[in-house]
Amino acid sequence: METTELRDYIKPLLRWWWLLALSVLVAVASSAFFAVSQPEQYQSRATIMVGGSIRDPNPDNSGLYIAQQLITTYTDLIVRDTIRQPTMEALGLTWLPEYTARAVPNTQLMELSVIDTDPMRAQAVANELIRQLILASPAGSDKQHREDFINAQLDELQAGIEQNKEEIARKQDELVDLFSARQIADTQSQIQALEDKVAIMQTNFTNLLATTQKGAVNTISVIEAPRAGTPIAGKIWLTLLTAAAIGFVLAAMGAYLIEYLDDTLKNSDDVQKKLGIAAVGAIPILDGKEDENLIMLERTHSPAAEAYRVLRTNLQYASVANKLDILMITSPSPREGKSTTAANLAVALGQSGRNVVLIDADMHRPRQHRLFQLVNNIGLTSVLLGDPKEFNSFLQPTKVPTLRVLTTGPLAPNPAELLGSQRMYELLNRVKEQADIVIVDSPPATAVADTAVLSTQVDGVLLVLYAGRTSGEMAKRAKAALDQVGGRLVGVVLNRMPTRGSSYYYYYYNYYRRYYRRDDEISSSSAQATPPKPFTKNRQKDSYTNGNGTDVILSHLSVKDPE
Repeated sequence: METTELRDYIKPLLRWWWLLALSVLVAVASSAFFAVSQPEQYQSRATIMVGGSIRDPNPDNSGLYIAQQLITTYTDLIVRDTIRQPTMEALGLTWLPEYTARAVPNTQLMELSVIDTDPMRAQAVANELIRQLILASPAGSDKQHREDFINAQLDELQAGIEQNKEEIARKQDELVDLFSARQIADTQSQIQALEDKVAIMQTNFTNLLATTQKGAVNTISVIEAPRAGTPIAGKIWLTLLTAAAIGFVLAAMGAYLIEYLDDTLKNSDDVQKKLGIAAVGAIPILDGKEDENLIMLERTHSPAAEAYRVLRTNLQYASVANKLDILMITSPSPREGKSTTAANLAVALGQSGRNVVLIDADMHRPRQHRLFQLVNNIGLTSVLLGDPKEFNSFLQPTKVPTLRVLTTGPLAPNPAELLGSQRMYELLNRVKEQADIVIVDSPPATAVADTAVLSTQVDGVLLVLYAGRTSGEMAKRAKAALDQVGGRLVGVVLNRMPTRGSSYYYYYYNYYRRYYRRDDEISSSSAQATPPKPFTKNRQKDSYTNGNGTDVILSHLSVKDPE
């Protein structure tokens, strides 16, 4: 596996590290609270055996094998209702505490463990379970009373055999001291009678023994009787580790699921994979703000300002093969930062010494006049409805000497028709002749038709995406809308990139901050240009006067009042 692929697998865990930490913390805290709140538990243990091979000096393999099979059966039987229900009835309980039965491998033994909060109840339950198991075995059938009687008879026969053998031994000792033939004959007769009696008793003992469970394979005997329950040693650390592991696994699964369902474009790799276009720039969020305004003028030594300079350089290299005299900037949907990007890029280009004209062609939500603090009573609509040759009179100066802005002017009811007209084409060509580069701020590509119309009149389109917010599907729709009319997409800008996380830009951002140890307020000491004078309307002449005092005569405008 390549290192890149391994990094891709780890990225979701790094990105959602807080979710992993929170899940582990919640799981451990919950487990600890549950463990502490539980009452102390006690365990009573017992061991039983099937068969009597352990007492047989010459056990056979078949008996051992059968006993091992039977112990497995009894282990399964003791946890079933066949044993549980009689046990509850015998103890007068409606429930039984937790208990387990385990067959010791390769033996005839079964270990029974009962866990309860009452040590005496744990012992009582263990005893009753064993008793009910014995009653369910052949030894616990209706023949139990008969077995007891036979066992008593066996005990009597065994005692009689031993007593008669002692008498035979005594008679034999007496026989040695006798000299009378009659006494010897009588004693020998008595010895013979006793031996015959012992033989009969032994035969009866053997026959009775064959009818009992003694020596049988399917018998149950208690090897270790249950005792009062003893406290269970705490395993809280094992519980906490298990809870932590479960919490981590669940959170990791959630992180991978979120990443799988998340269709947003978060970095240049996502852009390349889903759109097949290179990302020519990445603009960070500065101090957590969502709208940075004119960073190129307000905080010239910030990471965001440097990012705009990098974007300016990348676009210059991109225009080597195909010249970008007119660059349109758009986004898939509103509030993704395309107007702010257009304004700051125009400032960055102007600060490099290039003659730049910024045209605000977003006639739905114009913003450039607010960013540059300009008036918007006349502008692009005024030029299009008047004479495009007089566009210079409508260009407003900014704090950057080489940058001029053409605002939208009064909002027209038919922006798509105006932007797609021959007058708009002529205007762009005339502006291009007097500027090194023209930046056009257009509406969102998927919202209105204006962008598609404009894209056919410019040299290239720059698509601005909100990192982590713009979905891949929305970006594809914007790209398809441009491709459908033959618009040339020169690249993508990821706006509002997070400065915290595991992405490349996080390390770049920190490196930049360490490298530049200067305050952004340095820029405030730079010379401030005189703010432009607003256009004023001369109602008698039906004209407007620009900031330089020049009268601009207009035809009758059927437009709305400016904002």
